[in-house]
Amino acid sequence: MTEAPRLEPHPAALPADELVELYRLMTKVRHLDTSAIAWQRQGILPGYAPMQGQEAAQVGSVKAMDMNRDFVFPTYREMGAALAAGVDMPEFMATHKATWNGGLYDATKYRVTPIQTVIAGSALHAVGWGHGQRLDAIREGRPETDLPTALIFLGDGASSQGDIHEAMNFAGIFKTPVVFFVQNNGWAISVPTEQQVAGGSVAARGAGYGIPAIKLDGNDVEAVVRGTRAAVEHARSGKGPAIVEAMTYRRGPHSTSDDPGRYRTLEDERRDAGADPIESLRARLLADGTLDADAVTAIQAEAADFEEATRLAVQAQGPRPGAEMFEYVYQEQTEALKQQATQWREESEHV
Repeated sequence: MTEAPRLEPHPAALPADELVELYRLMTKVRHLDTSAIAWQRQGILPGYAPMQGQEAAQVGSVKAMDMNRDFVFPTYREMGAALAAGVDMPEFMATHKATWNGGLYDATKYRVTPIQTVIAGSALHAVGWGHGQRLDAIREGRPETDLPTALIFLGDGASSQGDIHEAMNFAGIFKTPVVFFVQNNGWAISVPTEQQVAGGSVAARGAGYGIPAIKLDGNDVEAVVRGTRAAVEHARSGKGPAIVEAMTYRRGPHSTSDDPGRYRTLEDERRDAGADPIESLRARLLADGTLDADAVTAIQAEAADFEEATRLAVQAQGPRPGAEMFEYVYQEQTEALKQQATQWREESEHV
């Protein structure tokens, strides 16, 4: 058995304009994420999973993809990834408002699947989609050297689920074009990584499946883009899956119903959180003259306006028609489901 090679970052450094765009997106993400927590406290949203600290990991990884042909498979914490992919944010936030399962946005248009709340469940979907891309290339007689690629998000906690073993094993055997992007944010809800990831690294597990991996600083957006690009190039070229483990930190609670003070202290957070990804990039862009104070202020104002427009649109969303609960269960409705729908309409109209 041959040992899986270690991936190296993509050699090309990011140009200044790309770094500015990444900073602009990350600033929007931070504003919207912070506001979403407030919206939940105000009763606008029933619940929300914050992502503060993971902006570079999410924005940087998506920006390494070709969103004209690739597909992103998020969990419930990937608001930043969705924004970077261009998803309509009010439609995305409809999930958190509980007006629609998975979001109102068109998944095929934006090439981002609906939000997945089953831990590690979307890894199987991603591998299935990626396997289909490879089979299509074989069936159509196309070379397997330029394949559409799936980007699957998972956390360090999800890496302990059996679905991840099945997904990685299948992908490794069939050389599925998929990148497993692990946001190791230090916590699986209230359990620290060292207490639930044997060996201390998800990337190290790739060797057991013959999957090359790269472990990088998830708070450095350029490192994330270059590392993910290397992984995507590997998968796209027909060499099989790759793993990216982005070491970052969940600076807020697991969800708006969580109290992180029950399992870690403020001193722990200050010690372990590392560099703030947005502050670090801003300092770099100011230091090298790419941005000045006025430009930073303008970007902040743009992000604030974006957040306010999103809030107004989310609040304007009304309830969905009740009949929709029967329309998207199966591709073709069963007789039993048709009977239930008829009964529901009769009872609703009677009421």
